[in-house]
Amino acid sequence: MGKNGMLEPDDWGAFRAEARRMLDAAISQMQVARNRPWQPVPEDLEARYAIGQADQGDLVARLVEDVLPHHGGNIHPRFWGWVQGSGLTSDLIAGMAAAAVNANCGGRDHGANRMERAVIDWARRIMGFPEAASGVLTTGTSQATVLAFQAARLRVIPDLRQAGQGDLRLTAYAGAGVHNATVKALELLGIGSDNLRQVPLREGRMDPDALRDMLEEDRAAGALPFLIVGTAGSVDLGLFDDLDALADVAAQEGLWLHVDGAFGAWTRLAEPPWRALSDGIERADSIALDFHKWMYVGYDCGLVLMRDESAHRAAFAARPAYLDGAPEGLAGGEPWFCDYGIDLSRGNRAIKVWCALEMFGEAAFAAAITDNCRLAAEMGAQIDATEGMALMHPVVSNVCVFTAAPEAPPERQSQINAQIATALQLAGVAVFSTTRIGGLTALRAAITNHRTRSADIATALAAITQLRRAD
Repeated sequence: MGKNGMLEPDDWGAFRAEARRMLDAAISQMQVARNRPWQPVPEDLEARYAIGQADQGDLVARLVEDVLPHHGGNIHPRFWGWVQGSGLTSDLIAGMAAAAVNANCGGRDHGANRMERAVIDWARRIMGFPEAASGVLTTGTSQATVLAFQAARLRVIPDLRQAGQGDLRLTAYAGAGVHNATVKALELLGIGSDNLRQVPLREGRMDPDALRDMLEEDRAAGALPFLIVGTAGSVDLGLFDDLDALADVAAQEGLWLHVDGAFGAWTRLAEPPWRALSDGIERADSIALDFHKWMYVGYDCGLVLMRDESAHRAAFAARPAYLDGAPEGLAGGEPWFCDYGIDLSRGNRAIKVWCALEMFGEAAFAAAITDNCRLAAEMGAQIDATEGMALMHPVVSNVCVFTAAPEAPPERQSQINAQIATALQLAGVAVFSTTRIGGLTALRAAITNHRTRSADIATALAAITQLRRAD
């Protein structure tokens, strides 16, 4: 296909045939995903990947043999580890179109930027944000969180970009156990993780009364509170803050309300009762979320939405001479997304979301998200009904956390649960992750997988029971 001394195929007909072979293999990978669980990586795989060391041979054959089998497992219907999306067949089509166009979505006037605006506008409407709201696609919620916090900081320090934060001590507030994306963002911005005040929880939610007390204490100590971070879908248990209550506090105290909705924001598409979990999200100043989690599209694709477009732009816009716009031509096409984030060079992430929504329709995503919640509840009910298993917390959304050895002392329980997680992974049966609840290592299923069915729940729990009997 190549090796002609140029960066083009030496035979376009042969290349077309090889590309079709690769596409066919990729489609097969997805079509039979149920038969392709995670597997341990061969010891010699890194050597096979070494650049220029292996026999170049048939590139497509090498991809089929050395790449497709060694995935992270999240395409499989019994992958519930961490919170990872499953990928969609529409990603294949989107990826081909994106590669052929090779769009740089930092700015200028071309179709990919118009598509990104359409995707942002769709998400804005789903989240209940006003028409004038702003947004930009990101690598994921971690990056989106940094962007939101910077805009929030600029609101309380208008000359921040020129003069810096100086000696001001800014403080932010989130529920105990908030996702590490919030911690990292505060560290990266120079605010410092010591200035994240973790508010006690009441019935799994940030306690608004405790929050008010902490604000009063910190102001009295000379701090400048600027940010409340609400959680829509906690990483450990899938819990949701009372976002309406937090919005009330933010309005009364003059603070920016940000919602970490990495996966849980998408309950806005779910049927009752799960949709109500994220009520109040429409009142936030900013939301960070991922399409590559509970909207199932391929990695990577996150989004930050901001209610105030002017605040969003003020935090990032910079146009040196070489980026001057124009009223028409390629240098036109305002707005430019480089004015709303940290990236000037940006790929076309929007095409994956656009193709998915156009191919399957919004209703299909609503049904899949609802079904994931139903399946988590089903898993919880089966665990409740199974001797030798116990839930660590009632199932609230799409996350089920439990122990497979409730009769054992805590240290032994932790050991058994960790061993079961590893054994199921190695056997290719199912992928659970683990987390710590009350000092105990527990099994955790986060169901953000559109391929999961009721039979998968039964199969995984039966395998756990069998492992316990053999213990």
